[in-house]
Amino acid sequence: MRIDILTLFPKMFEGVLGESIIKRAQNKGKVSIRVHNLRDWSGDKHKKVDDKPFGGGPGMVIKPQPLFDAIDDLKSPSSRVVLLTPQGKTLDQAVAGRFSKFKHLILVCGHYEGIDERFRKKAVTDEISLGDFILTGGEIPAIALVDCIVRLIPGVVGDKGSLEFESFTSGLLEYPQYTRPAVFRGLKVPEVLLSGDHKRIETWRKAMALKRTRRRRPDLFRRNNDKER
Repeated sequence: MRIDILTLFPKMFEGVLGESIIKRAQNKGKVSIRVHNLRDWSGDKHKKVDDKPFGGGPGMVIKPQPLFDAIDDLKSPSSRVVLLTPQGKTLDQAVAGRFSKFKHLILVCGHYEGIDERFRKKAVTDEISLGDFILTGGEIPAIALVDCIVRLIPGVVGDKGSLEFESFTSGLLEYPQYTRPAVFRGLKVPEVLLSGDHKRIETWRKAMALKRTRRRRPDLFRRNNDKER
């Protein structure tokens, strides 16, 4: 997979892309991630990429020229152009799974009052949001999307089973996890996990996942029940 990121603040990505699973995925050749400064496509001698909105109003709007020129240089026949915007579809595990199968993603980080609508209508194939709240720009949502996607690429996470039992993958929150020691400050690990009886452990884990989901995310619990009917 190849991921190109268009941003006004490329340094925001340096630490995240150089650590942990994302770094290992790049070192393995599973994904190529390139961060581009949108100002490199500015037609303005001062590298300006924004202007006042037609019709008046507060703030600035990113101009269409640098956006279209950047896409013209980066796009291939298999590209998906993804705009990070509060108006987009909310990112969830299903969305991440679908995106992880694409060959090339171009992530466009919105800023200021937004981007020129002509670019949105003509060039953008997908719009993604982290939720119903406002961030300074699209950089943090882009980082979250990259992290969600990359770990789902085959061969990136060593233990495939660890992906299958994570929260949201099965439609439920993950069951409680414990590790050594078996007793810590008087707090004991549930006996069933020490029993060695894998069938009992599996049953317990499913029951705990259901219980936790019903208590913490009743919306997911209802959705899971609807699927099983």
